[in-house]
Amino acid sequence: MSATSRSARRRRTALAVTAAAAVLAVTATACGPEDDGAGSRPSASASAAEQDKKQRDLGLPKDLPKDLPKDLPSSLKDLDKWRNGEWKNWDRDEWLRRAKEFINPIIDDLWDPDRMKDADGNDRKVDDGDIDDGESGGKGGTGEDEGVTDPAPSRIPAKQVKRPYTKASPPVGKVFMDTPEGSMVCSGTVVTDPGNPGKSNLVATAGHCVHAGRNGGWFRNVVFVPRYNPKGLSGAELAKAARKDVAPDGVWWAKYARTTDFWIENGSKTGGKGAPQDFAVMKVRPEDAKSGPSLEETVGKAAKVNFNTPRVKGIPSLTPHGYPAAPPYDGTKMLTCTGKPGRLTLDPREPTMYRVGCSMTGGSSGGGWLSPSGGQLLSVTSVGPVEGGWLAGPRIGKEAKGVFDSLAGK
Repeated sequence: MSATSRSARRRRTALAVTAAAAVLAVTATACGPEDDGAGSRPSASASAAEQDKKQRDLGLPKDLPKDLPKDLPSSLKDLDKWRNGEWKNWDRDEWLRRAKEFINPIIDDLWDPDRMKDADGNDRKVDDGDIDDGESGGKGGTGEDEGVTDPAPSRIPAKQVKRPYTKASPPVGKVFMDTPEGSMVCSGTVVTDPGNPGKSNLVATAGHCVHAGRNGGWFRNVVFVPRYNPKGLSGAELAKAARKDVAPDGVWWAKYARTTDFWIENGSKTGGKGAPQDFAVMKVRPEDAKSGPSLEETVGKAAKVNFNTPRVKGIPSLTPHGYPAAPPYDGTKMLTCTGKPGRLTLDPREPTMYRVGCSMTGGSSGGGWLSPSGGQLLSVTSVGPVEGGWLAGPRIGKEAKGVFDSLAGK
């Protein structure tokens, strides 16, 4: 990107930020503490007329949003602080106080190729003591799968997806986010949006890729990069590569993100808690354009999410995809495994999870588990064992559908 185009884009950003600050100033004026006294309170029609005039004077649209996020910065100064590096200050108490709302303003060129390369895998691990033996019986649903844990599957070496990645490749990419522990990476999949056929901007990933679970809140600077590193450049080459060789379809910022209440209330980094509903959806927008082709149009395809939680015996195989970043992998390449799924119970109160043998490691979290045809998404990677060798993902059901519907309708 040329210096000229970057400057122009930043000028446009500054104008947009100014407008946002002005919207907030008008809203605060309309409902501020000075309106508490009944004797001095203007009539509703007078207040509305006054606000309309202020909006016209500021050059703002008449119909402003009524419900603004509670933690949205309340002034241009706050927005400038965020864009100029305030996002780096991850004081835990301050983060917990502010992370109740998902706020993700675009920061131009934050995720450059070198920063993407250095992000760590956001992985979650379980050990044998976290696995339920099935004796207590499953309560998460009905049928032969519930409360059952099959023998651990054999390790299947991950294979590289054919390069270069094109519109014929799986609609998979990397999810980057800033957390209190530093910059991290997951994987994600472009999924269809019934409300916008052929023009989806939705990405499925794991809940722990956007939210810390019961002891934290929403992560910041969350982006999706479809078909990351299509030529399979090495880490050293990526540090010096042009952005088009790293992110050929652009960087897509999450405008909205949702995960299940179960993950938010129970999720943890280790031990598998929250994993049976470790599912999230993001609605994204491109960093470099205010309008244009959708994510699905840009990538060329999207997977349809299957919310029917098919029984294990009816599935001949599942194919997890992702960008594993923990050793022996380095996060530079899209890998995949294909295997017959087994059953894994981590919480007997919740639906049994799918499990397949696979050598992929941290960084593959959130990657889509696709049907043999590649057209359906049945799960996303949630956890793996401490020693590696298999992956497990939630069976996507009614809770996940509620999360999906809440974003698809926006």
